Amino acid sequence: MQEIFRQHKALLLSLILIFSGGLLAWLVQTGAGQVELRDTRFNSASGATLSALLYVPEGVNANNPAPGVLAVHGYINSRETQSAYAIELARRGYVVLAMDQRGHGYSDPPAFAEGFGGPAGLAYLRSLEFVDPNQVVLSGHSMGGWTVLSAAVAMPDAYTSVVVSGSSTGTFGVPPGDASFPRNFGLVFGQFDEFSPSMWSSATGAGIVDTEKLQNQFGVSETVQPDRLYGSIAEGTARQLYQPAQTHPANHITRSGVAGALDWVQRTTSAPNPIPADQQIWPWKELGTFLSLLGGILFLISAGPALLQIPLFRQLAASPAPSAGIRDRGWYLAAVIVMAIPALTYFSFQGWAAVIPSSALFAQNLTNGFMVWALGNAVISLLLFSLWHFALGGRAGGGNGHNYGLLPGHELSLRKLALSLLLALTVVFSLYLLLAIVHGLFTADFRYWVIAVKLMNGLQFRLFLGYLLPFTAFFLVFALILHGQMRRNDAWSFARAAAVNAALAGGGILALLLYQYGALFVTGSLAIPSQALLTIVALQFVVLLPIAAIISTRYFMATGQLYVGAFINGLFVTWLIVAGQATHYAF
Repeated sequence: MQEIFRQHKALLLSLILIFSGGLLAWLVQTGAGQVELRDTRFNSASGATLSALLYVPEGVNANNPAPGVLAVHGYINSRETQSAYAIELARRGYVVLAMDQRGHGYSDPPAFAEGFGGPAGLAYLRSLEFVDPNQVVLSGHSMGGWTVLSAAVAMPDAYTSVVVSGSSTGTFGVPPGDASFPRNFGLVFGQFDEFSPSMWSSATGAGIVDTEKLQNQFGVSETVQPDRLYGSIAEGTARQLYQPAQTHPANHITRSGVAGALDWVQRTTSAPNPIPADQQIWPWKELGTFLSLLGGILFLISAGPALLQIPLFRQLAASPAPSAGIRDRGWYLAAVIVMAIPALTYFSFQGWAAVIPSSALFAQNLTNGFMVWALGNAVISLLLFSLWHFALGGRAGGGNGHNYGLLPGHELSLRKLALSLLLALTVVFSLYLLLAIVHGLFTADFRYWVIAVKLMNGLQFRLFLGYLLPFTAFFLVFALILHGQMRRNDAWSFARAAAVNAALAGGGILALLLYQYGALFVTGSLAIPSQALLTIVALQFVVLLPIAAIISTRYFMATGQLYVGAFINGLFVTWLIVAGQATHYAF
């Protein structure tokens, strides 16, 4: 037993992290069993199936109904990103319905349909016999704000108050607000919100207080004062602005962002169990799912080497051939180019993808953009690699398919290629099975903030199969560059090689984010304000690409070839992206 632990301690640690993280998440989001958490489904007026997590506090029933809150996430998020609000409101005695918008999470596509699903969510919440229909609050972040405001338009007498974070009226089909619509309106809007131009016609988040649009919403003609109550809660004309010093995606992952929404809900309803808004426990749930996420990544890194010890996969185990990559000072120039390519093409290549209409095969608009960006990067990288190999000394320096990891042992049999794919499938499917167990036991996934590993439904799995080949092709070229061209020293430890490759993979996107957010925090506006959405989306790639580099490095050093790591990355990243994106095609 001691020998097994010594050889596989990383794998055992990954399992401990996965299950202990799931247990911690469950304890927090259920109040150690005092809140019932239901994974529920309901239908819209058109018959579309919508998904939600329903939080029901202990003691709430038909004879003792509680106020209800409809909580809705933003674009390309899912119901779980509302867990901070849901956990805190449920422990304060509210019934909370945290729903997936249409075309998001497990709700039927297309995205944007039927008021984003908001009217159906409100109708379902009010239909629950243990919800007080006279005290229903609508809460939404970003596009979730438009979702709940659409519900307010459709059912004007069915809610008590509204609080939106990083959102606005008068946008995306929602009528402009005034002193009467919506009833009792609370607004949480960060001083550094990236969407201030489109939401409130202000160059900066801090500057929305002086815009005509916000002043009309508050029924005043002067600067709107944050934290001041305007109007009357009793008359339904109340207005209040909360303006924490944060960005748009930080609204639902910071105490100050969550506190504003909690304060407004409790002030505009009879809070069953009042707790000061600044007293919050939800970060412990975020810690739990973060531990599970770390465990999942560690599992991907450690499960394969363990499987290489069994007879079926043992023939894949091999050391890499001697490096024939770029040496000396030329390596640093090449490193700058490798890091610059994804950053310089990030906005433009994804913009080109807008010409690709969503279809039954490629049904997710943003995933289409990622696919075009990935394939464009692969083509550019492959062309530069070929130029280096044939004209700039790669081949003359001894570089060949064996050294690059393309042809281990100077040949690659179909059997070994099939075994490489089988090993990758085994590793990724095992992680998927672990996630399914954790979800079944604890109603939790693997996530931190915008990085989320979720189960796929049937439609998402079909889409996963369509996107899998192009993303895997990218990761094959990705591995070729890291291990064929940029591998400097065969004596490096895994930790050192992984760190260098992670920097190469994510350094350019990190620099792009520093450029964008450096300008935001200095001037109040992004350096390229028109790219707010893709800038926020880039937060996941500054993490995902280094993780992919670490996985690729681990399997290259264990097998001497590129394929296992590229297949694992293709499977894992495609799964993560497809399960987390909005589906736009109307199936």
